[in-house]
Amino acid sequence: MNVSLAKDLSVYQLVMGVQTPPKPLSLSPATLLSLVRAQIDLLIEQQIAATLWVKLPPDKIWQSELARYQSSVGASSLIYTCQIEESKKGGAGGDEGVGGARGENFTSSPSSPSSHYVPVHLPPDSQMRRENFLMVLSPQFCSLVLAHRPLKKRKNQTSGKVNTNKNQPLLIITTVEGRVIQQVLNGIQQAIAPESSSILPASFICPTVPQAALMNQLLAKQLLRQDEINRQIITVRTNKLEQQNQELHNKEQLKDEYLKNVCQELRIPLTHMKTALSLLNSPNLKPPQRQRYLQMLNTQCDRQNSLITGFLELVQLEQNLEGTTLELVRLSDIVPGVVSTYQPVAQEKGIMLAYTVPTELPSVWCVTGKLRQIVINLLHNSLKFTPNGGQVWVRARNQGDYVQLEFRDTGIGIAENEIPKIFDRFYRVRTAATEDYGGAGLGLTIVQQLLLRCGGSISVKSKLSEGSTFTVQLATVGNIPRAIATENEL
Repeated sequence: MNVSLAKDLSVYQLVMGVQTPPKPLSLSPATLLSLVRAQIDLLIEQQIAATLWVKLPPDKIWQSELARYQSSVGASSLIYTCQIEESKKGGAGGDEGVGGARGENFTSSPSSPSSHYVPVHLPPDSQMRRENFLMVLSPQFCSLVLAHRPLKKRKNQTSGKVNTNKNQPLLIITTVEGRVIQQVLNGIQQAIAPESSSILPASFICPTVPQAALMNQLLAKQLLRQDEINRQIITVRTNKLEQQNQELHNKEQLKDEYLKNVCQELRIPLTHMKTALSLLNSPNLKPPQRQRYLQMLNTQCDRQNSLITGFLELVQLEQNLEGTTLELVRLSDIVPGVVSTYQPVAQEKGIMLAYTVPTELPSVWCVTGKLRQIVINLLHNSLKFTPNGGQVWVRARNQGDYVQLEFRDTGIGIAENEIPKIFDRFYRVRTAATEDYGGAGLGLTIVQQLLLRCGGSISVKSKLSEGSTFTVQLATVGNIPRAIATENEL
């Protein structure tokens, strides 16, 4: 093999170098597959013993076509399979052909070894990396099906995006013209024909014009194969559309259920307020009763406001969550301030509130400006469900690639069957106590959404009448969350 010539050899350039070359068409790999299958169908049906030169993707769907032909025609056929050698350094020997990606060795010989398959090794920097083809050579019929992938475009300086191999057009040429195929054959013979093997007798000349009957049969088979692939594509696309429609339908159902829950939640405090207003109109109302109904109005107004505020906050969070940025923040800069803010509330209820947050803990990733909100929501939750004289602790510690922030209380606890539901929208713990704890039932939902965005998590352990422990895990500076990694890849 002449290594220098093999490096510069390009079937596409050989074809385009003839006088009045055939016009390349921008087509899909599926169309190329249908053309290859039609050629093999014709050769098998007519039992044409031909010499094949091929360079096709290594996938079974392509290689099975060669195996199908070889098993049908048998010993009378000879197949030269062109292969790109892997670079010694790795990575440079990748193929950028039809289904190609760097680092793959294209067109290996079929898995079942046969003396009728002759591998032809090409250098890693061969120009044929971006080409795939099937060339049929026989006295009765000669043809060439060629696919060429143009060079990748460089990085767009404006958008910063790189056009990947899949976005590049696939130029396909199919021809039965003897002058074109002869040009390709001569170029291959000169550059990469094995010295110890004769491709064809030296006197072989490609037929100028194939038999009309063969051309009619080839055209019919191409139409049948293309129709078959089109049906497969339509089936796949139809299934995909049906799946997307089902997903949209499910989303609409969830949205309807969500709106229904919102309306129901907003109606509850309104009902209480209307009841209180009706009772206040009673002529025989005593001052203690009036005070109780006024307090009911005040409580339900607060609850209504909490519902609306929480709902708007959650909607805004869900709409903008993907666009939010992450920041590194120290727990020791946030937790002490929040605990100090809630000390008066704890003292009023006689609750012992304490925290332990070592200053040497590493910084953690969180949605920008939202760590304080996470701490507020969880601390407020612990104090709200802890009766007078109880205890609440906030503790932080290092846990591998995460910092663990724990909120533990001696409150009313949560029933085991309710624990999986507490992060659902508008869900509030049902208790046997007569006290109305109020709230919108959105605080834990918001906390969970924020933690998922920054690669964190939250879990809970609880027992009725014994208290609850909410454990938050936040990724440290050395553990880059997926959100950050994805942004860096774009």
